[in-house]
Amino acid sequence: MHALPRLLLAIIVTLVGGMSALPSSAQTFPSKPITLICPWPVGGASDLVLRAFGEAMSKQLNQQVVIENRPGASGTLGAVAMTNARPDGYTLTQTPITVFRLPHLQKVAFDPMKDLTYIIGTTGYTFGVVVRADAPWKNFAEMLEWAKANPGKLSYGTPGAGTSLHITMEEIAANLGIKLLHVPFKGATENVQALLGGHIMATVDSTGWAPQVDSGRARLLVTWGAERTQRWPSVPTLKDLGYNIVSESPYGIAGPRGMDPKVVQTLHDAMRRAMNDPTYKKVLERYDQPSIYMSTEDYTAFGRKQFEQDRTMMEKLGLRAQN
Repeated sequence: MHALPRLLLAIIVTLVGGMSALPSSAQTFPSKPITLICPWPVGGASDLVLRAFGEAMSKQLNQQVVIENRPGASGTLGAVAMTNARPDGYTLTQTPITVFRLPHLQKVAFDPMKDLTYIIGTTGYTFGVVVRADAPWKNFAEMLEWAKANPGKLSYGTPGAGTSLHITMEEIAANLGIKLLHVPFKGATENVQALLGGHIMATVDSTGWAPQVDSGRARLLVTWGAERTQRWPSVPTLKDLGYNIVSESPYGIAGPRGMDPKVVQTLHDAMRRAMNDPTYKKVLERYDQPSIYMSTEDYTAFGRKQFEQDRTMMEKLGLRAQN
C-alpha cells in the first residue's frame, strides 16, 4: 500500500530536480533575433553607424540584430517604445542625449530615470555649422554678426527641438543677445537638402553634411569638439573662437526597465567587444564619431547627471516646460 506514494514521491523529486537543472532565460539568452531601434531616419550617419554596430553585435551574440528605424520626436521614439517593450533583452534602443533633455522641454511619454535600463555608452558625434558655398559668410563670426544685424532672420536647421545642436545654438545666441530662427527636421538628410535648396541659411548637425563640404558645395564654419577634427583641421572649434563650449553628445544603448542583470551583462559584454570590431571602427572613422565607452554603471550615472544638467540649462535659457 505504500508503494504508490513512494513512487509518486520519486516522480516529484525527479521532476523538481529536472526543472532546477533547466537553463534559465538569462542562461540561454539570446535565443532569437534582437531588435535595435534607431530613432533616426534611414541613411543618416546615426543609422549607418548603428547598422554597423548591429552587425558587429550579431557576430558576438550569434544572433541577428535587426535595426528598426523610428525617426521623429528629436530622437526619443525609441525611448517611448521601451515603455511597452518586454524587459527580456530582445528590444533595445539607441539613446541620444535628447532622451534626458526633452522631458524638461515638453510632456513626453516616458521617464528617462524610471523607464529605461542603460546598458552601455558607445560613441558620440562631431557637430558643425555648415552654410552653402555661395553664402556671404566666410566664418562663424561673420554669420553671427549678420544675425545680430538682422534679428530673427538667420534660419538654421537641426535634427529636432531639444537636440544638443538646437540647445547649443540657442546658448550661443543668448550669450550674444541675438535671435535666431530654428527649423527642426527629422534627421540630417532633410536638414542638408533644405540647406542646398535654399530653404534655410545654415545646417547645424552631425557629419551628414560631410559629402557636401568635401565636394565644395557647402562650407564648414566651426566644429564643436574638444579638439579640431583630423578630417578638417583648418576649421576652428567653438573653443578656438572663444566660446567655452564642447558638445559631442555621447550616446549609447538601453532597454526597458526591469531587465535581468545577467541579460544586461551579456549584452554589455557583447557590445563592448563589438566596439572593437574593425569594420565598425572604420564606419565610426568615416563619420568622425569618437569611441566613448561607458560601462553599465557609468552610463547610468551619466544619464542621471545629464538629466539634472539639462534641467538647469533649460531653466537658464527659459525653455523649460511649465507644469
